[in-house]
Amino acid sequence: MQELIKVQHNNDRITVLARDLHEFLEIKTAFKDWFPRMCEYGFEEEKDYITLPAQKRATNNPKNPITTYTDYQLTLEMAKEIAMIQRNEKGKQARQYFIQLEKDWNSPQKVMARALLISQQELETLRIENENMKPKALFADVVSTSEDSILIGQLAKLIKQNGRDIGQNRLFTWMRENGYLCSKGDNYNMPTQKSMELGLMQIKERSVNNPDGSVRITRTTKVTGKGQIYFVNKFCE
Repeated sequence: MQELIKVQHNNDRITVLARDLHEFLEIKTAFKDWFPRMCEYGFEEEKDYITLPAQKRATNNPKNPITTYTDYQLTLEMAKEIAMIQRNEKGKQARQYFIQLEKDWNSPQKVMARALLISQQELETLRIENENMKPKALFADVVSTSEDSILIGQLAKLIKQNGRDIGQNRLFTWMRENGYLCSKGDNYNMPTQKSMELGLMQIKERSVNNPDGSVRITRTTKVTGKGQIYFVNKFCE
């Protein structure tokens, strides 16, 4: 079918630019006056047409070489009704052209082709999402099945390996400022109640024999497997 008026296709409809329609119909009235008059027939913005961003184009006027203009994207239904309103040969041609476009668009073959295209696009989107998630999923699987907890310095290295540059000291500071480690007193740098309840950290106690025969208990903050996943995601998402 010969293209009388340029149309645009997307997944759910055909649209026509108002200025292209105005030019084809050979309307004598200036576009800026004609289009508002057409809208008075009950067409609604966002439903029957959308206003496109302002465009610039060159002119032959040396004093004003660039001019700005506005165009509108019309639904096929609106374009067809406007063509009917004109009551002339050009309007009749445009209306018949739009009717034929509509029949072709709604043919079983075209409907099936659009459905297939949409399915392919959705599958491609899922494939990309799955590819992006693989490293995180692998990391989560490995860590969640591990019973080993790690030191905060080791967590800083793990975060760095996943794309966020942070050192041990900065990580300690961040955890104190955000309520994951105690910031003062005898429990300085020990897990807060919040960290313990969330299962993000644990305290490892170890008995050390002093030279004088006495025994002292050392306490070390360690990050659980769940905590490793939590903090890596928090820093790297």
